[in-house]
Amino acid sequence: MKALFRFLIIPFLLFRFAAYGQDGPTYLFAGTYTDGHPDKGIYIYRFNPRNGKLKLTGHGDGITNPSFLTLSPDGRFLYACTDTKMPKPGSVTAFSIDPAKGRITPINKQSAGGENPVYVAADQTGRFVVEGNYTGGSASVFTVRDDGGLDPAEQFLQFTGSGVIADRQEKSHVHSTVFSPDNRYVFMPDLGADKIRVFRFDQDAALPLQPMEDLDITATPGAGPRHFTFHPNGRFAYCAEELSGTVCAYGYRDGKLDSLQRVFAYSKKQDIYSSADIHVSPDGKFLYVSNRLDQENTIAVFSIDPASGKLSLAGHQSTLGDTPRNFTLDPTGRYLLVANQATNNIFVFKRDPATGLLTRTGKEVRVPAPSCLQMRTYGR
Repeated sequence: MKALFRFLIIPFLLFRFAAYGQDGPTYLFAGTYTDGHPDKGIYIYRFNPRNGKLKLTGHGDGITNPSFLTLSPDGRFLYACTDTKMPKPGSVTAFSIDPAKGRITPINKQSAGGENPVYVAADQTGRFVVEGNYTGGSASVFTVRDDGGLDPAEQFLQFTGSGVIADRQEKSHVHSTVFSPDNRYVFMPDLGADKIRVFRFDQDAALPLQPMEDLDITATPGAGPRHFTFHPNGRFAYCAEELSGTVCAYGYRDGKLDSLQRVFAYSKKQDIYSSADIHVSPDGKFLYVSNRLDQENTIAVFSIDPASGKLSLAGHQSTLGDTPRNFTLDPTGRYLLVANQATNNIFVFKRDPATGLLTRTGKEVRVPAPSCLQMRTYGR
């Protein structure tokens, strides 16, 4: 009997080990719009890397419009843009994460200093958080306490500028705040001013962000730079341009961006565009961009030339819903998850590592107005 037990259990354990590896649980953190009223706001799901299934483990409580999220580098804390799209200055809220239970607990909240915070990022040391205010056209820098909470903003930056599309570019609209791979610079695409603003980041300075205007990028008029990401090799960067439905590829070195290419991200021409989120696969081989509007809700897939960083269109995948404001790839790179804000769902797609193309898994969760997805695998 013992021999039979060993015969049966050993293959089972090997299968479990192969499926999960040495890592612990993987969680999806989903931020949402709560229609301007305090609600659950943030939903936490345990992700099964074998089949893409999501299981709800926890949620927030009494949170208003936590529309964008980021995790601290060590995964212990979650930071959310809160009180967004409200007729008052928004806020940034800090939460602690319990990876054993898949739950969050609020720590504290600080004023963002401007209306409609839309992006928040933590530096690689975990000591600083930078967020951008879309409607306010501004940004704030916070220091992080030992318990993960935030001190009041130690630096506030107000921007000016406008673009050629009068109803969308009447003033500055900061849409993301992204640290460089070496943690020495911060890049802020400004949709309203058609710029990517560049700042030197100095952890020891009284004002950590110093403008580097000679490094600023001026985008094509009416492009509307929105989200920005670096290639894993640190040599290339890519910007989703919301208003023109395009992607700009850049070479990168020591804070300087050099334009390489500008490509169309939609599958067909139309009168209005609304590109949103952008990510590079963990293997560095493919770039993904979300397109949204009634005429097209897709993920555009581009292959990346490893030598030049230039893009070639590989295809488009319907997001199976409306308004894919945000998406993410799981830590293994085998799956891509899309948040369809207007149809209240998150879909899971399988990613082909050879072609980069996406296929349906049949896995979906219903979430009210999902607007941001973040994932992390925790060690045992």
